[in-house]
Amino acid sequence: MGGVRELAAPFVVSGPCGVAVRDRLKHLVPQDEKVLRLVGEHQGSLASRDLKARCADGLEHGAKSWALRKRGLTGVSSSRIAGAITKATHDQWALARRCQAAHVQTLEAGIRTLRHRLSLPIGARGTKRAPGGYRSRGEWFHKSRRLKALEARHTAAVGDRQAGRVRVVRGGKRLLNTRHHLAEARLTEEQWRQRWEAERWFLAADGESGKRFGNETIRVSPDGEVSIKLPAPLAHLANARHGRYTLASTVRFAHRGVEWGDRIAANRAVAYRIHLDTGRGRWYLTASWQRPAVQAVPLEAARARGVVGVDTNADHFAAYHFDPHGNPVGDPHQFFYDLSGAAGHRDAQIRHALTRLIHWAKQTGAGAIAIEDLDFTAEKTREKHGRRKRFRQLISGIPTGKLKARLVSMATEHGLAIVAVDPAYTSAWGAQHWQKPLATPHRRMSRHDAAGIAIGRRALGHPIRRRTAPPPHGRSDRAGHRTAQARPGARGREGTRPPATDHAPGGVPPSGTRKRGPSASNTVRGAPSTHQWVQDSLMSTG
Repeated sequence: MGGVRELAAPFVVSGPCGVAVRDRLKHLVPQDEKVLRLVGEHQGSLASRDLKARCADGLEHGAKSWALRKRGLTGVSSSRIAGAITKATHDQWALARRCQAAHVQTLEAGIRTLRHRLSLPIGARGTKRAPGGYRSRGEWFHKSRRLKALEARHTAAVGDRQAGRVRVVRGGKRLLNTRHHLAEARLTEEQWRQRWEAERWFLAADGESGKRFGNETIRVSPDGEVSIKLPAPLAHLANARHGRYTLASTVRFAHRGVEWGDRIAANRAVAYRIHLDTGRGRWYLTASWQRPAVQAVPLEAARARGVVGVDTNADHFAAYHFDPHGNPVGDPHQFFYDLSGAAGHRDAQIRHALTRLIHWAKQTGAGAIAIEDLDFTAEKTREKHGRRKRFRQLISGIPTGKLKARLVSMATEHGLAIVAVDPAYTSAWGAQHWQKPLATPHRRMSRHDAAGIAIGRRALGHPIRRRTAPPPHGRSDRAGHRTAQARPGARGREGTRPPATDHAPGGVPPSGTRKRGPSASNTVRGAPSTHQWVQDSLMSTG
């Protein structure tokens, strides 16, 4: 098909490789909070110093400098704490490098778009593949200045990347910028300072298999008792043997508690992190561990019991159930959510919508959920969409990465596979071939519901169109059968095709006619000449 890009094959998304659960540290005494704050501040300062040294090394970093940094931290903490700090530093530096590469790619995409549009005459019309020229000389002038600004930023970013320079803020760049907008954030300077300091603390420890309860630095016993190995300068605060401090609070993981208990009973590695929520004044303990890599189910096995095609939108999921042959079953379902408000509210809305979707998918008996492999990285720039600010805000507000990760994690726990498909043309082709045929007086079909049908059929390996175009040799099927879904043994596959409904409303059907094929006449005058007519004798009435 001319002008249509090559579509990627559907694939089964691999399941999560890690688990994290959290519980609140209740009934802490003032001494417990004092010790936690002191330990967090001390280890946070060590982490800041180590991150500074790692950034200074840049691309010259190696195993020798790593060992040197770890040796320097061990004297003021412990060997395990030093290892956890250096590992967190390396992860943070690697994340900054990936973000830097993504920033360079975004700048390059914007520069290409600006150069293309500036090279066109003013008022030139665009195409489906590329935008046109700018509308006026004033807009052309302002965009030419923006091009120079982006080129300068690109030069600086490329120079930093080649030199190995990264810019990292311990505590978060967003929270740092909030310091200049306290009124809008409804924070006082003291409240912001408390949050800033808490975010820069370091109260985490990696697990270690073979050690008691899977962790030597932060240890949680099966009955929920929490103890911390204090760093060397704070060892005088210990209230237990071997320089440990035992908290008065106990934890109990209601979610995945059995799995956590099995791990610590077998002394398998469990990592812990202690965090203070300054807004609520509550302390939390998060436990996390890795799962063995499980190979994803084969694609054919995921398709065996049918799929649920899901179209992701700014305010809801549009889902449709399919049998293994690609036929829509039942009515479409919508699962709404609201992405306005705070981050916690948005996350809860996504979680509740996914929970309802998964429960409905289990009720249908489907074996997999089909979603689009969306990535709006190159689609959110104002250079590409120009004045369409509302559209850019719309696609920027869809948390595609977080949504996909959460859906995979939740579906895996319910035994559902996730099949990712190419998102190209799903909305357009779904509306063209499915929106009108499935609409009835009692069932309304939206464009999003039709897109869910296109996604489900693509995941099952069927074409989105229900029927192929007529054969080139006429209507006798000399060039092959007409129906795309029918197998060679299906009855009626060579029959006359019914009225075409797989075209856009008001458009021309693939056959070029809106009527059925010709049939034999019922009159004598119109009868075929090959037929022989026989006059029967009159009945005898005598």
